[in-house]
Amino acid sequence: MRQARQALFHSELPDLKLLNRGKVRDLYAVGEEHMLIVTSDRISAFDVVLAQPIPGKGEVLTRVANFWFQRTAHYLANHLSDLPLQQVIPDRQQRQRLGARAVVVKKLTPLPLEAVVRGYLIGSGWNDYQATGALCGLTLPPNLKQAQQLPQVLYTPSSKAPIGEHDANINFQQTVDLVGAEIAAQVKQLSLRLYSEAADYARARGIIIADTKFEFGLDKNRRLHLIDEVLTPDSSRFWSAEQYQPGSSPPSYDKQIVRDYLETLDWDKTAPAPQLPPHIIARTAQQYANAERILTQPG
Repeated sequence: MRQARQALFHSELPDLKLLNRGKVRDLYAVGEEHMLIVTSDRISAFDVVLAQPIPGKGEVLTRVANFWFQRTAHYLANHLSDLPLQQVIPDRQQRQRLGARAVVVKKLTPLPLEAVVRGYLIGSGWNDYQATGALCGLTLPPNLKQAQQLPQVLYTPSSKAPIGEHDANINFQQTVDLVGAEIAAQVKQLSLRLYSEAADYARARGIIIADTKFEFGLDKNRRLHLIDEVLTPDSSRFWSAEQYQPGSSPPSYDKQIVRDYLETLDWDKTAPAPQLPPHIIARTAQQYANAERILTQPG
């Protein structure tokens, strides 16, 4: 296991223009055609950013995403750039402080949707099914269990909500209205392929990818690119195949430990969030590291 660096809550790069500081990522302008993404160690739960970071989390997310970007690059362009980080951040100490959390990417136009793919009945999909017998409007067989594998992998896109609001499920025709028929069809086809290939790869290593979300962007020639993050413990639900049992929510390689702890407290899920005990922080960091180790280990 890699030794985690000192946790990074906020990046500070005075020579670059800060474009946005999201729940996890800090985004900087790099000229007219590139950007710098710094994936911090911040963690959010119930849409609230917690005051304590998870050491090493940002580096894990960055390395895992880059692993998948490189693995799929032969058939799908992505946002990674050839521009060296040393050229963008000449100061060696600043680069060392960022560690593996910083990536120079191409400046692209993001599509106003999230491409969600579901292979198992869990989370909001399980709640939807219990209430309606369907998942995002798609009718399912009766009597399915929580966390059961779906009869077929489903593409259930959502619209991109403004910061602070929740994304809304939309149907395929609505994605056509948003981005046009050709791009909408490409996004659906590629999302299903990405999920299916990744799920097979991960399953052979003992991880079930229950669901995930992809984001895409367009270059000036309207060529589709995979952007943001891909198949990380933050954008996906990873379960241990060994511990998987339909009928209950399986343990996952992500921040579920944090959510479960917060659910035991008398907290109204608005800022500020309660403080996390050291053992919850340590266990969460270990789960992220475990996911990286299992997914990226050689064959």
